[in-house]
Amino acid sequence: QVQVVESGGGLVQAGDSLRLSCIASGRVFGFDFMGWYRQAPGNEREFVAGISPSGRSDYADSVEGRFTISRGQNKYTVVLLMNSVKPEDTATYYCNTRTSPDWKSERGYWGQGTQVTVSS
Repeated sequence: QVQVVESGGGLVQAGDSLRLSCIASGRVFGFDFMGWYRQAPGNEREFVAGISPSGRSDYADSVEGRFTISRGQNKYTVVLLMNSVKPEDTATYYCNTRTSPDWKSERGYWGQGTQVTVSS
């Protein structure tokens, strides 16, 4: 089994920055692709950002240029730096780890989520 734990959510104002962290543990061998997703009330969960073992990163158009995903010193640690946040970024953010970069699927292991609320 793989455990995924997120941290770092909270309440911020529009234009602020926020840093989310995630660590995967357990039987993580092979689950080298890590990503962030989010789900706002009434909406489906959507892809935000993902990073491959090589360091290649992919972003949703809505966050491109504002959010940055990176790995920590531990291969199975990932950080999402959210700059210039907007009220529409308000959502529960989920960390995911998987074996391939098919970011549109619901595969892999998921954390419990961390709430991000952006006030205007």
